[in-house]
Amino acid sequence: MDRAQKAESIEALKGVFADSGAVVVTHYLGLTVAEMTDLRGRLRKEGAALKVVKNRLAQKALNGAGEGATALFKGPVAIAFGPDPVSAAKVATQYAKDNEKFLVVGGLMGEQVLDAKGVDALAKLPSLDQLRAQLIGLINSPATKVAGVLQAPAAQLARVFSAYANKDAA
Repeated sequence: MDRAQKAESIEALKGVFADSGAVVVTHYLGLTVAEMTDLRGRLRKEGAALKVVKNRLAQKALNGAGEGATALFKGPVAIAFGPDPVSAAKVATQYAKDNEKFLVVGGLMGEQVLDAKGVDALAKLPSLDQLRAQLIGLINSPATKVAGVLQAPAAQLARVFSAYANKDAA
């Protein structure tokens, strides 16, 4: 890899660190190609991605991020990232539970450095789509209740008129 390629890789990593909701740092030593492909497929379904990175280039891309961030990049490192902070963390932690060769080391969320427990806590949060659905449900439920309350007196009045009409007809 020559200097131009290294500079291009560093800029690409800076973009990943800046644009991602969260970056999960993992160790993948011992995983087969099929297992890595399976993990990439799971991440792709959730809108996230996995990239194997060179530690030195990742540390240069993180310049000024602090000692804790650069300490995560030791050994065979792959990063899982996505625009949603929760999606990559969920898939990576679930895959780590299923496969003992895959290890979640920590993560980065903006300027904050997370340890493995922090990534696990992040993975337990609802995803952005789930939060949107809950919010829409909360907004819709009062409107539905108001419509039901407003409709109830008219329905009761119609039943009263119907009862008087049936009484007079009988």
